[in-house]
Amino acid sequence: MKKIVIIGGSDAGISAALRIHELAPGTQIRVLLADAYPNFSICGLPFFLSGETPDWRSLAHRTRQDIDGLGIGLLENHRVIAIDPARKHVVAVPSASNADQTPVQEKYDAVIIATGATSRIPNISGLELPNVFLLRWMEDGFRLKNHLDTAKPRSAVIIGSGYIGLEMADALTRRGIQVTLAGHAPRVLKTVDPEFGEAVAETLRTNGVTVVTGVGIQKISQGRDGMRVTGTPEFHVEADMVLVAVGAVPASELAVSAGAQVDQHGAVCINQRMETGVPHVFAAGDCVQTWHRLLQKPVYLPLGTTAHKQGRIAGENSLGGSREFTGSLGTQVVKVFDTAIARTGLGAHEAELAGYAPRTTETITWDHKQYYPGAHPLRIRIVGDNKTGRLLGAQIIGHYTGEVAKRIDILATAIYHSMQVDQLNDLDLSYTPPLSSPWDPVQIAAQAWTSYWHT
Repeated sequence: MKKIVIIGGSDAGISAALRIHELAPGTQIRVLLADAYPNFSICGLPFFLSGETPDWRSLAHRTRQDIDGLGIGLLENHRVIAIDPARKHVVAVPSASNADQTPVQEKYDAVIIATGATSRIPNISGLELPNVFLLRWMEDGFRLKNHLDTAKPRSAVIIGSGYIGLEMADALTRRGIQVTLAGHAPRVLKTVDPEFGEAVAETLRTNGVTVVTGVGIQKISQGRDGMRVTGTPEFHVEADMVLVAVGAVPASELAVSAGAQVDQHGAVCINQRMETGVPHVFAAGDCVQTWHRLLQKPVYLPLGTTAHKQGRIAGENSLGGSREFTGSLGTQVVKVFDTAIARTGLGAHEAELAGYAPRTTETITWDHKQYYPGAHPLRIRIVGDNKTGRLLGAQIIGHYTGEVAKRIDILATAIYHSMQVDQLNDLDLSYTPPLSSPWDPVQIAAQAWTSYWHT
């Protein structure tokens, strides 16, 4: 009987295990994870902390019983410290909280590394202080939740203005906490165009969040009335707690020790079959590179959706398959209070650097027929190649009920299939006045781009 060992029990690891079980139910599958929370939605932590999802157990994609029922063996609270490709086994030790530190050895026919990423630790003094928090894993969420419930902070500083920072600004505000969001970038959410980033910042301000951009935080200290956060230029604020959310770095040390290579980001170098180059060693998820479909090169782009896909491919190929990951477009969406903002493909600057001749148009239209109650405006930006008319990217911002996520998915699908902007008008999209228009907003935006292109 073939045995596959999977290191990591989050998105990529469990997806790999499920695919192996689907294709070869008799395979012995062993999943080793460092904590006790297999297949939990880490992306759901802000909503658990806000109180919108009160029971943390509901964040599990599958229960432990579900996974056990499939015959997938879980070894929780064990950290893998070595992979021996020559002898084809891994060595794990119990978590530090376990008094018994007896090593465990697991033989394998193939091993899949799905160790994910860790919180980026910025060069800021005072990160070790009691009321300073990170947010990456379930234990981080429990620690922060306990503090919110027991200390009942009235104010918070969030360092970092990316997706987690924005969602946590929303979450803490919903709990009645006064939030200051401080970021090093010149605007919030630097993955979208400046005008869209400013629109998100305005949403934050409208909901009572103090937004400070372009600051370099240098120090966190114990102040007279709480935690004192200081930085340049001239940034000083005191709050009851601090959350540091400045991104993630790949957890690739184990792969390196097994002989795998890493790129400039520290991400494990793989091919599109999730192979590391070390015999019988695969890798997937936030610890690895991601093939970008438009750029036609590997990038570091850790996303849950990508991790699920890569894990599935790694699982199939660990059985001897040859499936390839066809690439990511960086499709993302985030909800901040009542606003949703999404992007896919390339922005104009990214497209230009990649050798395209980008042209961008912005269209403002309604998410459904205006005569039906509850219509909200959508701002849609289309990036197309001015030479070929090919769709390269898009961004949408609007009310979260306006199907922003699904509409960016239409555009992502079109980019995936190398469609021209004008071809969006040929799509047979659904219509009823409460939900859309005879021409869907993405088609109206496409018509604006093609009209400009042909003038």
